[in-house]
Amino acid sequence: MHAHGMQPHRRSLVGMGLALLVSVTALAAVLMMALPSKANAAPHPRHNHGLTIASTPNPITAGEGVLIYGQLKGPDSANQRIVLYHRINPAQQFTVVSITRTNSYGFYEFVRADGIVNSNRNWFVRGPGYTHSRTIHEWVSSVVTLAASAPSTTTAQPVTFSGTVFPLHPNQRVLLQEQNSVSGNGWSTIASGNTNSSSAFSIAHRFRLPGSYTLRAFFPSDPRNIAGMSPSISLTVQQEQNPSFTINASAQEITDGQPEMISGTLYANGSTTTGQPDTSVTLYAKQGTGNFQAQQTTMTDGSGNYSFNTMPLHNTVYYVRAMLPKVVTAKLFVGVQDVVNAALSSSTAQVGQTVKVTGTVTPDHAGHALYLQEQNAAGQWFDVGTSSLSNASTFAFKYTPGMMGTVNLRVQITGGPWNIGGVSSTLSLTVSGVAPVTSLPPAS
Repeated sequence: MHAHGMQPHRRSLVGMGLALLVSVTALAAVLMMALPSKANAAPHPRHNHGLTIASTPNPITAGEGVLIYGQLKGPDSANQRIVLYHRINPAQQFTVVSITRTNSYGFYEFVRADGIVNSNRNWFVRGPGYTHSRTIHEWVSSVVTLAASAPSTTTAQPVTFSGTVFPLHPNQRVLLQEQNSVSGNGWSTIASGNTNSSSAFSIAHRFRLPGSYTLRAFFPSDPRNIAGMSPSISLTVQQEQNPSFTINASAQEITDGQPEMISGTLYANGSTTTGQPDTSVTLYAKQGTGNFQAQQTTMTDGSGNYSFNTMPLHNTVYYVRAMLPKVVTAKLFVGVQDVVNAALSSSTAQVGQTVKVTGTVTPDHAGHALYLQEQNAAGQWFDVGTSSLSNASTFAFKYTPGMMGTVNLRVQITGGPWNIGGVSSTLSLTVSGVAPVTSLPPAS
C-alpha cells in the first residue's frame, strides 16, 4: 500500500462512478428541458389538456373585436383562474394578455375590444394545475382604403388613385385591380404602387376605352397580416367628344328603372357653332357584352339639337349617327346601378351571437358575388363576408359581432359588364353583453 494517495484500482472505480453521475445528471437535465415547466406556460401547446378554446369571428379585419371562449373540463371547474396568452410576430415567446375566472359550469370568456387586434396572432389559455388549451391562430387582414381623384374621366386623362393600409406597412406593394367577370369575382391587376413611410399610396392610371370600371386596391399577405382589399369603387370613363356632333346624358349613372335622356347637337359641316337643322339622326346602343343596335330615330330641331328618352336596365354605350352629313358622335357610357335591399334578422345581439342579413338585388344577377361590409370607427367600410346571389337574386349572410356597441353593416354588389353595382342602406346593430358560451359553437 501507498502511504499517501488512493490505491490504483479504487481510483479507477471512483472515476467510473463520477462519469456515471455526470451522465445521469446530463440525462436528467435533457428530460427536464423536454417537460413543460410548472412555473411557466408551454411555449406552443398543440393539444388541449383539460381546457378547450375557440375564437369568433376568425378571420377578422384589423381592429375588429374578438371573443375568445372555452371550457375547463373535469370536477372542481367552477371559479377557476384562466390565463390568456398571445404571441404576435416577430415575438418568439407568448405573453400574458388577460385573466378571468370560469363560471359555475367551467366556461370562460375573454372579449378583445375594438381596435386592439390589428395583426395575426396565436392564442392559448392555461388553467389550474397542468391544464392548458391547444394553440389557435387568429388571422387578421389589413384595412385598405381607395379613392379616385375624380368620379369620371375621359380616355385622354389619367386618374390618380390614393389610399392607405392599416396597420402600418411602409414601403410595400399595393395592387390596383379591375373587376372583369360577369359573376363579379374576377380581378386582374392593371397597375401597382408602393406605400410610403406613413403607409399611404398613390397610383396613376389612364383608361383607353370608355365604360364603367369597378376597381379595388389589394394588399398582399405578409407575416403580419393576411391579404386585405378595399371596398370596390366605380369609375366612369367617357370617350373624347366629336366637337361637330356632340352627345351627352342627363346622368352618367342611374339606378335600375330610372329614365335617362340622351341629347346633343349636330353642327353644320366644318362648324362647331352653327347647328344643322331638320336632319335625321339615329340612336345606337349596346348593353353589357352585346352588340350595337339601332334604337330610335328623330330629327334635329332648328338649332341642330336632338334628344332621345330611354330607360336602360343595364350598362349601356350609346352613339348617334347622321346620314347626311355622314358623321357619328363619340361613344357615351351610361352606368346603371343595381338596387340592393337588405334587412337584419334582429336589430340587437350579444357578443358572439349570430344574426342574419338577408335581401334581394335588382335587376336579376343570379350567381353574382356580393359582400357584407362593416364600418370601423374611422368611418371606413371593409368586407366581413362574401356570398353569391341565388337563382331568385336573393342573398343571406351570417354575422357574428366580436365587440359591444353599435355596429353599422351594409351589403355591396360589385360592378361588371352589365351593371355598375350598388350598396344597400346602412343597417344598425346594437351589441350588448356577451352571449353565453353554451350558445356558441363548441370549443375544442
